[in-house]
Amino acid sequence: MRRTTKRQRYRGIQEGYRSGLEERIASQLKASGVAYSYEKERLKYIPVPKHYTPDFILVGKDKKIYIETKGRFLAKDRTKHILVQEQYPDIDLRFIFSNSKQKLYKGSSTTYGRWCEKHGFVYAERSVPDIWLREIRKG
Repeated sequence: MRRTTKRQRYRGIQEGYRSGLEERIASQLKASGVAYSYEKERLKYIPVPKHYTPDFILVGKDKKIYIETKGRFLAKDRTKHILVQEQYPDIDLRFIFSNSKQKLYKGSSTTYGRWCEKHGFVYAERSVPDIWLREIRKG
């Protein structure tokens, strides 16, 4: 995939995307013809009532895939996603990282991808895999 130009990034910000990765994913989804929404649902989770807004929701006939895009995957994000996973076991929450081989923190041996594997999350790097798109079209 080609790098995003400054002009494209500016357009992405105008359209409401918070990062170049989000803008690239939105462009890919538009081009693929898959129905999706961007930051439209809010899931309440506890402790202390908080809300989680998934970046993208792919909508199929009988299936939804929630996608969270991440450049940096901070400890507070990891905690939030574990809580959401525990409190919403029926949603299919997946991650797309800028770099899934990035370490959780300096000196860590665990990567973003390994963390997902350990906690039962499906993940990809830089774009929505074709298999996810086929899955949503089928379901």
